[in-house]
Amino acid sequence: MNPSTISRFPVPALADLPDDVREAILAVQEKAGFVPNVFLALAARPAEFRAFFAYHDALMEKEGGLSKAEREMIVVATSGANQCPYCVVAHGAVLRIRARNPQIADQVAVNYRKADLTPRQRAMLDYALKVCADSAAVDEADFARLREHGFSSDDIWDIGAISAFFAMSNRLASTMNLRPNDEFYLMGRLPKA
Repeated sequence: MNPSTISRFPVPALADLPDDVREAILAVQEKAGFVPNVFLALAARPAEFRAFFAYHDALMEKEGGLSKAEREMIVVATSGANQCPYCVVAHGAVLRIRARNPQIADQVAVNYRKADLTPRQRAMLDYALKVCADSAAVDEADFARLREHGFSSDDIWDIGAISAFFAMSNRLASTMNLRPNDEFYLMGRLPKA
């Protein structure tokens, strides 16, 4: 892929990056087999790169009441509502892998209300989409409904925080015209050889 097609902003060369940023990118490349374009695009602003990925990992990689697949469902559903191709495609790939379901990401991105979800997951996404589209309207009734489905206060915080973080991420990706890596499109769709 030509670096000029990744973003409408300049993408730095790996050799020009601070050591910690370059090492983080190379570690992702080692694990994934490629470098997701968001890493390359954000590397142009090292302080923002560090903050972005620190908060991303704090929200998305921790243990808790939400599974890692459910966290990705939130990202895919809200990114679909925000019309962010990069996040829908990239996190859709991660969702397919974490859920071990090749159809789920497309279902959630297009219309989670018609997706093969549990009532608990649907309630989670109802709240996530409310935070995404109309956070000022969030009220105690939303919390009561989530608690009826077994979500703790920490879980409710996480749903809201993931929705809010990816609202920012979606807008930033759209501003950059960030292109999804070709590798994401097939990930989790076909059984491993």
